[in-house]
Parts: sequence; C-alpha cells; structure tokens
Amino acid sequence: MPKNTHKIAIAGVATLGAAAIAFTVVPADGQTTTTDSLSSSRVAYSSEQVRDVKATVTDQLAGASLKVEAIEAKKKAAADAVAAKKKAAAAAAAKKKAAAAAAAAKKAAAARKAEAAAASRSVNRPVVKQVVVKSYPNNLDGWIRESLAIMKKKGIPGSYHGLHKNIIRESSGNPKAINDWDINAINGIPSKGLLQVIPPTFKAYHVPGTSWNIYDPVANITAAANYAADRYGTIDNVNSAY
Repeated sequence: MPKNTHKIAIAGVATLGAAAIAFTVVPADGQTTTTDSLSSSRVAYSSEQVRDVKATVTDQLAGASLKVEAIEAKKKAAADAVAAKKKAAAAAAAKKKAAAAAAAAKKAAAARKAEAAAASRSVNRPVVKQVVVKSYPNNLDGWIRESLAIMKKKGIPGSYHGLHKNIIRESSGNPKAINDWDINAINGIPSKGLLQVIPPTFKAYHVPGTSWNIYDPVANITAAANYAADRYGTIDNVNSAY
C-alpha cells in the first residue's frame, strides 16, 4: 500500500527570530512514516532582517537626537548673540554717558575758571570814581562860593556875608585892585586883590590847591580868610582894615 505523506509547514515570524513546526499525518491502516523535517533556512523572515530593522530604528533615534542637539545649539547661539548685542549696547551707552559726564565736567570747570577770572579782575580792578568838578560863574558871586567850598574842606571858618562885606569895603569887587598909598605901599609891599592882602601874608597863609597868583580871586579870598581866622577867629569878625 503506498505511503501517503502530508507535509504541513506552519511558519511564524517574531521580532527576535523564526521557528518551523512540522506535523506527520498517520494513514488509516495504522502504518506510520516519518516525514523529513523542514529546513530552518526556509523561514519567511530571517534574523538579519530583524537586525536591519533594529539598526534603522537606532539610526532614526540617533538622527533625531542629533537634530534636537542642533536645534538646541542654534537656540543657544541665537541667545548668545542677543546677549552679546545687549552687552555691546550697554557698553556703548556707558561710554556715551561717560563722555557726556566728562564734557559736562569740562564745561563746569571752564565756567568756574571764567567766573574766578572775572572775580579776580573785579577785585584787582581799581575803582575809578568820577569826580564831578563843580563849575562856578566867573564873577564875584562865583568867586566867593568857590572860596567857601575850599574853606569848608580845609576847615577855615567864614560865611558868604562876611566875605562879601569885606571884599566890597576893601576893593569894591575888583580883583586887580592895588593900594599904592598906605603904609604897606610906602614900605614897598602894597596890598593887592579883592581882600587887599600884602604879598608876605598871602605867601604865609596860602591855601594848597589854589593859585599862587595873588591877583587870582579865589586864591586871594581863601588866603585872606585863612589869615583872618588865625588872627580874629573868622573873617566874619572883621569890620575894618585888618
């Protein structure tokens, strides 16, 4: 009776390997025959293919990791660039501020120096007082008033009335008057001018600041008033020849 052999191969593929299972079918007459085992080399998926899959996954993970690292490095570089830019801006601002402060200090120092120089000039500058020279009319009234102003400065007593009355009596107000007949004239020293002063008396009682010309009205009046003050106390006390 011929042998009927049925070969059934069931193959299963897993992630870590493959296995082959063979089954032997026994005929109805009870006779058995052993079938040849299936070769393991005929598995649908080999271990090499599994390793390839694992390698591909590993490569993908490595690539992703590198991509993440590249992104992080790019972010860090961008952050570093921003920080460097801010630092440079801060340094430029500080430099500008320092330059402005230096310029302000220089300007303030120049202002203080100019102020000190101005103050120094003000201190060292001599004070020039404008002297107002009072003018008097060139007549008897003016001569008497000018003489009184000088007498006041020199502390010589006398009044307008006292000068005027004695001038009128002695010379009638003529500054060129000269006495050529009294004892002084006989002695060679005639009385001269408005108040008829002899030359020695004029010289002795001359008031500084006035003319040395005995015929000068103001000089003559002032010298005569100085003499009268010394001898009579004041020209106001003279009521006759003196």
